[in-house]
Amino acid sequence: MSISAMATPDLILAQCIALCQQARTQSGEDAHRKLESLERILGKLNDEYCCNNPTWKPLEASEQPIIRMDLTGYITDWNNAAEALFGYTRSEAIGQHFLFIYADESDTFNDGFHDYFLNEGSPYIEVHHRKKTGEVFRANLTLSRIFDDAGQAIGMAAHLTTLSDLLSDDDRQRLHATIIENSDEGILITDRNEMIVSVNSAFSRITGYTSFEAIGQTPDLLRSGGHSADFRAEVRAAMHGAGAWQGEIIGRRKNGELFPQSVSIGVVRNPQGEVTHAFSIFSDISVLRAAEHRMQQIVNYDSLTGLPNRTLFNQLADQMFASASRNERNVALMVIDINRFTSVNDSLGLEIGDELLRQIAQRFRQALRDEDIIARFGGDEFVIALNIQKREHCGLVAEKLLETLHPLFAIGPHALHIEACIGIATLPEDGQNVDELQRAADVAMKRVQQTSDSGYLFFGPAMNIRAKELWQLEGELRQAVNENALVLHYQPKASLRNGRIVGAEALIRWPHPVQGMIPPSRFVPLAEETGLIYSLGNWVIEAACRQIHDWMRKSIPLIPIAVNLSARQFDAQLPDRISEIVERHGIPPEMLRLEITESLLVRGAELVIPIMNDLVARGFSLSLDDFGTGYSSLAYLKKFPISTLKIDRSFVIGVPQDKNDCAIAQAIVTMGKQLDHEIVAEGIENKAQMDFLRSLGCDQLQGYLFSPPVPADRLAEMVCKDHRLSLE
Repeated sequence: MSISAMATPDLILAQCIALCQQARTQSGEDAHRKLESLERILGKLNDEYCCNNPTWKPLEASEQPIIRMDLTGYITDWNNAAEALFGYTRSEAIGQHFLFIYADESDTFNDGFHDYFLNEGSPYIEVHHRKKTGEVFRANLTLSRIFDDAGQAIGMAAHLTTLSDLLSDDDRQRLHATIIENSDEGILITDRNEMIVSVNSAFSRITGYTSFEAIGQTPDLLRSGGHSADFRAEVRAAMHGAGAWQGEIIGRRKNGELFPQSVSIGVVRNPQGEVTHAFSIFSDISVLRAAEHRMQQIVNYDSLTGLPNRTLFNQLADQMFASASRNERNVALMVIDINRFTSVNDSLGLEIGDELLRQIAQRFRQALRDEDIIARFGGDEFVIALNIQKREHCGLVAEKLLETLHPLFAIGPHALHIEACIGIATLPEDGQNVDELQRAADVAMKRVQQTSDSGYLFFGPAMNIRAKELWQLEGELRQAVNENALVLHYQPKASLRNGRIVGAEALIRWPHPVQGMIPPSRFVPLAEETGLIYSLGNWVIEAACRQIHDWMRKSIPLIPIAVNLSARQFDAQLPDRISEIVERHGIPPEMLRLEITESLLVRGAELVIPIMNDLVARGFSLSLDDFGTGYSSLAYLKKFPISTLKIDRSFVIGVPQDKNDCAIAQAIVTMGKQLDHEIVAEGIENKAQMDFLRSLGCDQLQGYLFSPPVPADRLAEMVCKDHRLSLE
């Protein structure tokens, strides 16, 4: 399009505007120069004809609102269409700054109005203007510059085109409802009482619940039971307006299947700011988590045996080492090599060899505790990290692992006899980290291969001697349990009200035929490490019940006898086992007190509390031993069905001189009284300790001040003669 020299001003103006619109759709320097030239022509036409030619007034003739202003944004003229649109007359508008008709004035506009629109930004912009009546509307704003004869910009002209809302309120509501209904994400809406009032189709597809089944229920309909009370409280707070919440929740479908979901929670408020509804938008991320799990399996686990690989083992072992250092535990590392495994592959084939490795891995895993870490590094090499009480206990674990290989491996038509060599290194004697320990254990393993067909060896020679002695002691202890060669001694408990004997604790002793009386501090940790504690604990219960029955038969006044329970005994079958023993000996269940330690709670309060409740329902009393030294949470303590708290001797030794011990003892007694528990202080050795704890309100004492552990006949004599503690 070109501009005719004979055209009228109206035609020239129309042609220039058309060329401007065409130029603005193009890019490049040519288009930019063309646009500037056309704008100068338009400015010249406006100046010449609007200001000097009274017969042509395009500003007034235009039906489009047009506003003229100087370069700083102050209005110099506006036409009738602008007056009709805004409601301001020409006289009211002229002299005002252009921003006075903006609904929301911007500091950016004020700081260089001309530069913002024409130099830094686009001359086209969508704006919100305000009419004289206060009504706000949307408009497209187009700015052009006005030039003088010398080509200098002297002003600006604003052309406005109003924009009506694209959707009516009804159309918008219908559109939003359709989007919600057809969303791939599940959506549920609850009222202020947490009742579900609406769900979409994706909700039903993901959860299995129809809208009819869900509406009127609470979101607990999907509760899995896998989250803590604190987590649920955080989610509920978000539903009541505490703030937007995003996270992952484990939900339960209608068919009982658990599934992970990514959830966003928000609220809707009324004009008064009150929460009227909450909405949850969630998506099923089962597929994502499954893919992540598969990726983790590929990256961190051995594809043949399913055991951790070298990468994951190093990470887990580093964590174990750090935890052991904090808790003053010992750590050891084993390297295991399967003897003549290569010949199995060569003679029988890789498939037989692979299956053999799978079965070996399974046997090893079953012989270890859950907290032990076992990995396959490749070929026939297995590596194990142990968290143990004593370093020499590693020898017991090594013997157990070697024993698992004794039964023949049946693979197809083949019956294979397999042996192994094990090298052991301990922290910190043999190394300071995983790599150093592995190298030391590998050296020890190779020494075994050079000297024997199978067996184990410590990197340090002194540890080998101690481990062999411990292995022998473990065999003798197992024999003593089987042959009933252990004995119980009883340490009486005395009332701090009248000094009378009110109970006793059964304590195991081992009269060794060669070493004499071995204290429990030496062989009970050994039993814990080897798993023999299960049999040992059952023997104690059996022996205590047998002794109570004997006292009943001899008409000796009965007092409750307390026995200690190990965490390994504490399983779902424990109530049945104890009840069977008590019933078989015909003794009242209240005569048997069961003492547990706080370390039991490491397994999780939700697992042990039902077992505790079952025991109490059968008539047994529970005591929490060594209180204050373990892992229990005071929040859970009130949920435990215990009747007695025992103050650990470590808090008794320092009273009444040590302020910290005094404060701890006082806190335990005060808390126990608030929970209506009986308080027993153990390890009391002098009168000053007794007087202080008695003044706090302690109920009973147990310790050498009154009596050491004594044989059963001596305790019976003390009870019959009403032997009392002197409280003076």
